[in-house]
Amino acid sequence: MSKAAVKVSYRNVEADGVKVFYREAGAAGKPVVLLLHGYPTSSHMFRHLIPELAADYHVIAPDLPGFGFTEVPVDRGYKYSFAAIAKTIEAFVDVLELEKFAIYIFDYGAPTGLRLALTHPERVTAIISQNGNAYEEGLGDAWNPIQKYWQDPSEANRNALREFLTLEGTKWQYVHGEPNPESVAPESYTLDQALLDRPGNNEIQLDLFLDYASNVKLYPAFQKYFRENQPPLLAVWGKNDVFFIPPGAEAYKKDIPGAVVKFLDAGHFALESHGEEIAAEIKAFLGKVL
Repeated sequence: MSKAAVKVSYRNVEADGVKVFYREAGAAGKPVVLLLHGYPTSSHMFRHLIPELAADYHVIAPDLPGFGFTEVPVDRGYKYSFAAIAKTIEAFVDVLELEKFAIYIFDYGAPTGLRLALTHPERVTAIISQNGNAYEEGLGDAWNPIQKYWQDPSEANRNALREFLTLEGTKWQYVHGEPNPESVAPESYTLDQALLDRPGNNEIQLDLFLDYASNVKLYPAFQKYFRENQPPLLAVWGKNDVFFIPPGAEAYKKDIPGAVVKFLDAGHFALESHGEEIAAEIKAFLGKVL
């Protein structure tokens, strides 16, 4: 199947009282790859990767609650936290009857996917971590303002983070550390910002900044899962990322000696500029382990 011939479907399904939007491609009988995006993006970040993988895999990419085109009804009374997001994605996986799947984890997708793995280790066939962190040594200095908010969740510290929510802050995450910023499509950060700017969404994102501390507290549990289950793992990493720095990729080898670690001359959103290289690494890796 050529990339040009790949048909991507855009669907919605109700899971956990949430209308989850997702992209899907590839034959249903193929091994499943679940793509989990991060902040401040959506499944749109996988728009080029999905056709690359769909010939060999059944590829599914949901929008997490609070992001993209996933809709959370007001009367659902949703409390935005990473535990809640993981619960919704677990329900999404159950509704689609996905018994086993590899996970691609990026940024917020890492604690989401790894919480799934803690709950159902038997379901996860492999992990691809693209700047998806699970170790304290992987947290770069760019986290300092957010860590200050964790230590003192005052209104002043909350408001200090609002610059992250602006178009300038969103674009910066895409282009910082990217040697060739012209390779980053402007519709990527422009779409992200349009969705971030929906009424009430800024407060959701600030709540999630605060709750990210709950993921750091789970790092020892994630690491125990790695040691006990030894999932096949590929860490393919933009080495210039100031949020999730290279030691976080190398750290996987402490708990999974067979982990494959590859660095790219890219920033946080390495998939934007190095999509073909990342796709090739994923296909080579999954071809060996699945």
